Parts: sequence; structure tokens; C-alpha cells
Amino acid sequence: MTDQTSSAPANTPESAAPAGWLPPERGRPVVLAIAAVALVAVLAILYAWQLPPFAGRSERTDNAYVRGRVTIISPQVSGYVTNVAVQDFAQVKAGQVLVTIDDRIYRAKVAQAEANLAAQQASLANSAQTERAKEAATQSQDAGIANAQAQLARAQADMHRADALVADGSISERERDQARAVLRAAEANVRQAQAARAIGTQDVRTVQVGRSGLRAAVEGAEAQLRLARIDLENTVIRAPVAGQLSEIGVRNGGFVTAGTQLLFLVPRDIWIVANYKEAQTRRMRVGQVATFKVDALGGAELRGRVENLSPAAGSEFAVLKPDNATGNFVKVAQRIAVRIRIDAGQPLADKLRPGMSVEAKIDTRGGQ
Repeated sequence: MTDQTSSAPANTPESAAPAGWLPPERGRPVVLAIAAVALVAVLAILYAWQLPPFAGRSERTDNAYVRGRVTIISPQVSGYVTNVAVQDFAQVKAGQVLVTIDDRIYRAKVAQAEANLAAQQASLANSAQTERAKEAATQSQDAGIANAQAQLARAQADMHRADALVADGSISERERDQARAVLRAAEANVRQAQAARAIGTQDVRTVQVGRSGLRAAVEGAEAQLRLARIDLENTVIRAPVAGQLSEIGVRNGGFVTAGTQLLFLVPRDIWIVANYKEAQTRRMRVGQVATFKVDALGGAELRGRVENLSPAAGSEFAVLKPDNATGNFVKVAQRIAVRIRIDAGQPLADKLRPGMSVEAKIDTRGGQ
């Protein structure tokens, strides 16, 4: 049998296997572009994670919150609420009436204080009149002294004449003794008038000294009247500043006492307090630029500046301070509060409310 199978030559070009595959050669610009893209990607990752060489340029924390001057509105007097003039979450102006309390008792106290003041003023006026009467009495006593002295002078003259007449026998010894007795009586009358004048002077001084106490009583009555009027004014509770109210916690007819929390007033004065670890505050300075994101605003970024740093760690302001002098010690990084002022002119800042969570970042370059 004839073999009809034909074999192709071994060294034909079609049967030669390729030695290996090589990608097409790229030009130098393409290689540089790829390298640049890779470098940018690496730098972006390092910046996002704040790794060297970008470490230390900014400090972040999610332990930050919006803060504001939340004011607790409480009455200074006790009584039944007669009117609640505002609604929940209302915007109010400074001096606007919020709540009124029954004032009948306090009006009666004002009237009572006014009557007491009038009585004290009358006593003071009576004291002045008494002093004038005492002074008039002293004038009468001065006249009495002058009269007694005149009687004494006449008795002395009579005594001199009696001594002369007794010497030449014109009068008897008995008549001279009578003249001497009259002289002694005149001297006693002078002393009595002078004593009465001294008593009158002391009476005037007594009235003057007593008037100081009466003036003090008048001043005390005036102070009581002022207090009563203050209590009466405090039956009307007004907004101390402009702002927005919280939910109202009191209703008409409710009885409130001094210090009862009725509602909260939140002015539009807000800021950010970010609590950083102590090591993060090494390069922080007042005036550094800060940015922050608020969860309630969908992560929108706002700007501000560092306004101040807390004078101590938060643990120093705690009621119960940690005692690390006993037992095993574990080092815990302390937190330093940083106050951030919100820059003006940001529309989204009007939506911020005290208590909102914030993610803050501070650029530690620059500052004072």
C-alpha cells in the first residue's frame, strides 16, 4: 500500500512558533503621565489620612458641638399663672411679655408698704414738731432764768441796805434776817431755773437723737416699698434678650414657685466648642482658620476661626476629679476645649442650633 500522507517541510515560515510576546513600546510622554497620575494618587491618599509629609498641617476631631447662650427663664415670685403670652419655638424680642402671674397679693403688699411708709414719715414729722416745741420751752426757761437773776439782784441789794441799816440801828436784826432769807430764796430760784434750762436742752437733744432712728425707720419703709414694687413687677416675666423659645413648660392656672423652670430662651449667639486631645493642641493658636461639617446640614462645610482655648483640661472642671495617686495608673489622653468663632456671611449658619454634632478641622498654620 502506498503511503499518501504528505508532510510539510519542518522549516517553513508558517510552522515556525513565535519566541515570545512583547507589548508595543510606549512613548516617553505616556510613561511620564502614568507616573504623574500614580504620584498624585499616592499624595491624595497621604493627605486624606494626614500622613507624612502632610501630617501636622491640620487637626481633626468629631468630639465637637454647637454651643449657645441658652437661658433658663424662671420666676422670682410664687403664684398662679394667669396668662402665657407665647407659643412653643416662637421668636421673641427683648422685653416681650412671656408669662404673667396673679399679682393681687403683691399689689396688696405694695399698698401695705406705702401705708407703713406714710406712718413712718408722720412719726418723723411729729418728731420735728416736738423738737420745735422743746426749743420753745427752752426759750421760756431762759426767760425764767432772767427773772430769777433779777430777783436775786434785788435781794442782794436789799441785803446790802439791811446790813447798813442794822449798823446805825434803823432796822432790827430780825428784819435783816428776813432780807437774808429772801436772798437765799432768790439764789435757789436762779439755780432751779438754770437746772430747768439744762433739762430742756437735754429734751431737745433727746428728740434729735430719736429722730435718727425715725429717719432710719423711714428709709427701711422706703426699702420695703421698693421690694414690694419689685415683686409686683416680677409678676410679669419678660424676655431678657431677643431669641427663640423652647417648648413652653407652663400653662394657665398652674402654680409656680421662685426658681421653677418655665421655658428656655436661645439667642442667636452661637459658636463651636471642639474637644481636642492634648497632643493635638501643640500648634494651635488664636486666629487659625477652622472648618467644620455639621451632620444636620448634610455634611456641608462652614468656616470659622479659633477664638480661644480652654485654660484647663475638661477633667479639671469635673465635680469628681480622678485620683491617680492610688492603685494602678493608666495614662488617658485629656481633652482641651477649643472655642471656634463662626465666620459671618454664611447662610447655612442660620440653621445651626446649640447641641448639634460637628466634625471640626483646624489648620494649625498661622495664627497669633
